[in-house]
Amino acid sequence: MRTSRSKSRRTQLRNPNNDTARLTDSPERSCILSREHGLRDGLVRLALSPDGNVLPDVRAKAPGRGAWIGVTRAELETAMAKGKLKGALARAFKGATLTIPADLPQLIEDALRRHALDRLGLEAKSGFVVVGGTAIDKAARSGKLYALYHASDAAPDGAGKLAQAWRVGSDDEGSGRKGLALPVPRTILSLALGRENVVHVGLTDARAAQRANDALSRWLHFIGPEPIPAACETSSQGASTAQFSGTDVVGHIGVDQLKQEPE
Repeated sequence: MRTSRSKSRRTQLRNPNNDTARLTDSPERSCILSREHGLRDGLVRLALSPDGNVLPDVRAKAPGRGAWIGVTRAELETAMAKGKLKGALARAFKGATLTIPADLPQLIEDALRRHALDRLGLEAKSGFVVVGGTAIDKAARSGKLYALYHASDAAPDGAGKLAQAWRVGSDDEGSGRKGLALPVPRTILSLALGRENVVHVGLTDARAAQRANDALSRWLHFIGPEPIPAACETSSQGASTAQFSGTDVVGHIGVDQLKQEPE
């Protein structure tokens, strides 16, 4: 049953391109395990497949009733072991016959990972991504860099130099801003962006940076347990999903067995 708290809430986010605030509407949902409320784009929706399996629906596109979780993988595994997830899902799905896959935490992690990397790929196709030390350094020093990411196997000195250029270009040298090291190596990052040997990734559009960081935050919060550092230029962009924050994102549905509603 929807409460007044689950109605659409207008959230103000600052646009780093200028001082104009942009407003977004994002409905609230309640985590079935923690009972905390938050913007739905910071939570993960679970849905029932036609054969009754509980599966991740990270795009929230599957038809029918859904259940939302905002906990970390470790917390979810504990809830499964204690039977709390089963009880919470039974209430959420009104007693429907359902099966909880033993590997549900891994299914969710895989779906969120794919969703986040696909988001970066979409931003690359839109022309908002720069790769390579020289191109990123130039964008950073000219004040045109809004997010910075590094592959897990990036050399610390290379990442450090780009972070320094970012701070200089943003006139924020004392901030400690350094971007975000992703939990994937350059081979995976290269496949996601359709380019060769991608070690560092920069986003040159504020809204693209917002979308990418929202998708990445949700994934990294789930695999937690610690909230991730901000990779975007403003604190609002780097907000952790530990507080259930986020805005609209685009990606694949969690698992192919879930039937999508028409776009």
